[in-house]
Amino acid sequence: MLGALLKQVVSGLEEIPEEIVEAYEDQRPVVGGRGPQLAAIVKMLQNTVSTKRTFILIDALDECVARDRVKILDSLNQIVQSSPRTRIFVTGRSHIEAEVGRRLSGRVTAMRITPRRDDIVSYIHSRLDEDITPDAMDNSLKADILKKIPKDISEM
Repeated sequence: MLGALLKQVVSGLEEIPEEIVEAYEDQRPVVGGRGPQLAAIVKMLQNTVSTKRTFILIDALDECVARDRVKILDSLNQIVQSSPRTRIFVTGRSHIEAEVGRRLSGRVTAMRITPRRDDIVSYIHSRLDEDITPDAMDNSLKADILKKIPKDISEM
């Protein structure tokens, strides 16, 4: 994930920093052409984002395996420690909120966002209207969908 993040950051630059070119060239002859290790990627990210304001967005962090999530958060913390102009936006379910706060040195503002039932029903209606086989569903099934799904989603 952090390698992909580095790639995105570098793609916005006019020129790829020599340090990054060398790191990837050094790994090319290795069997399978593996990329630089995590510590090297974090260092390259630190150097690359330290000169300008950078926003990093990671969506659905709660879906990461816990041990990988720890590595990601610790790496992001290292990046923001050395690059105070970098901002991180992370989305995830509430059960990771404390972990994110701990791993990012408490410099976290949490915002809970919950879906409104009307929004969910409206979205389901629009998806049902796009159904390419509308005859496959009778009004009873449609009513069940419109009752059950919004209830289940609002409990997440």
